Amino acid sequence: MIHKKIAMEHDKTIALVAHDNKKRDLVEWAKFNRELLAHHKIYATGTTGEILEKELGYKIAKLNSGPLGGDQQIGAMIASGVIDFLIFFWDPLEPQPHDPDVKALLRMAVVWNIPIACNRSSADFIISSPLMDGDYDRLVPDYEAYRSRRIAGVE
Repeated sequence: MIHKKIAMEHDKTIALVAHDNKKRDLVEWAKFNRELLAHHKIYATGTTGEILEKELGYKIAKLNSGPLGGDQQIGAMIASGVIDFLIFFWDPLEPQPHDPDVKALLRMAVVWNIPIACNRSSADFIISSPLMDGDYDRLVPDYEAYRSRRIAGVE
């Protein structure tokens, strides 16, 4: 498959999401990494965004809560090239009523080849990577052939 490059600039756009049982973990992680996150554009879903803005002391772009469409908003932002990477502390032991949305969000991150951290260890590795504070060309499959494919019975 042919790939195209999508430039990620020095200041990244980061989505922060956490299920209820993981909000404390995400907030503690963000507070620990407050200075590293400060120059990046941060988006967060609902309550997570409210808590982060209060705890970090700087502006967080807040979307709907996950069950009310926030996960889908972030997925759309990934597909349109707005979000550079996703930190999603999800709870693997608690069933979620919006589980299909969670799966779709993670799928969008993989389809568009953005880095994903699903726990504190992976988030630590991403935020401390030398690639974090520089320009980076992300390779993404060129989906143009898929978009222009012929579909039987449709003119």
